[in-house]
Amino acid sequence: MADRFRILEFWRIAAAVMVMVFHFLNYGPPSAVHATELLLNLLPLMDMFFMISGFLIMERYVDRLLTERGSYGRFLIRRVARFYPLYLATLVFFVLLALAVHFGVYETRSPERYTFSALPANLILIQGWGFTETLTFNYVGWTLSAEWFCYLALPVIVIAYRRGGIGGLLGLIALSCLLLEIATASGLMPFERWFYADTWGAFRAFTDFAAGAVVAMAARRRVLVAASHRSAWLAFGCSLAAMCIVGASYFVLLLLALAIYQAAVAESDAPEGARFLCVFDPLGRVSFSIYLIHPVVGALAFGGVWRLIVEPAGIVNFYLYLPFAVIAVCVLSLISFHWFETPASRWINRIFTPASGQRQSNRNEPVAVNAVPNGS
Repeated sequence: MADRFRILEFWRIAAAVMVMVFHFLNYGPPSAVHATELLLNLLPLMDMFFMISGFLIMERYVDRLLTERGSYGRFLIRRVARFYPLYLATLVFFVLLALAVHFGVYETRSPERYTFSALPANLILIQGWGFTETLTFNYVGWTLSAEWFCYLALPVIVIAYRRGGIGGLLGLIALSCLLLEIATASGLMPFERWFYADTWGAFRAFTDFAAGAVVAMAARRRVLVAASHRSAWLAFGCSLAAMCIVGASYFVLLLLALAIYQAAVAESDAPEGARFLCVFDPLGRVSFSIYLIHPVVGALAFGGVWRLIVEPAGIVNFYLYLPFAVIAVCVLSLISFHWFETPASRWINRIFTPASGQRQSNRNEPVAVNAVPNGS
């Protein structure tokens, strides 16, 4: 398989930027409401994030996970080292913001987001496991909580594949979907359909993650005869159209899985076909940072500067102000990745991972894959 999947990276970046814009538009004038409604149609892109994550993790770890001594422990340490420092930094920011809300220094339209009773769940990343009733603090953190659940449950996926092959994974997905349907129908999961789960998003993410694992193993075996760059983009375009027409559904997930499969095989067989996307490589490396940092910039640039200074003074139009906030997130993400996240990750790995295991595991280490929230 390819060492890098630029098409998948680009899809993640594009989706992350759209989610960022969606959240920023919620601070805007009434005319922005229509745009947010359009962007809500693309909610299943969040499932794509989890699927791509499952694809990358399975493709790069299935051969050695649970076979080498200590391999699973090293895997978990590397994952924590990659995502937790920045997550903790953003959580600290929102804790300080919560104090400002409670003392009346900062006004918010969502005071329930800053309830301190939810802080322990956020600290240990279980807020997406059904332990909170609403999204709290850094509201995008629930997807990281869901991703963490998938990492912890990865042995189940690996064992299902080793015992039953692709058929074993498909059986695991079928069982997961059945349990999710029962949970939503019975009211255990407080959502109309499991496709919309956020505070219970860990279980939704597990299904998507397992689907990504199926795609990874199918791509290895070249299950489908035909695969090309053009067919990958066509399948992705069809999935976007289906989101707007039929909404979140199994059909959309199937189209997304097909698009990921086509992209993976096409880039493995003909990597030069995606070289035109190399201009996005710097952002591809920091898409995780963009995902976690943009709520912080939103709270400062829109909840603070825009509402208190810029909007009352009529200094600039909202839609002219918006691009500057987007650029600020990208710049801060690049700085964070190079000067904070990477050194922190190396420090944690150096402390908790033996040198020999670290050298072996650093090969083809995938960057943490992002998922995005559906709330504002």
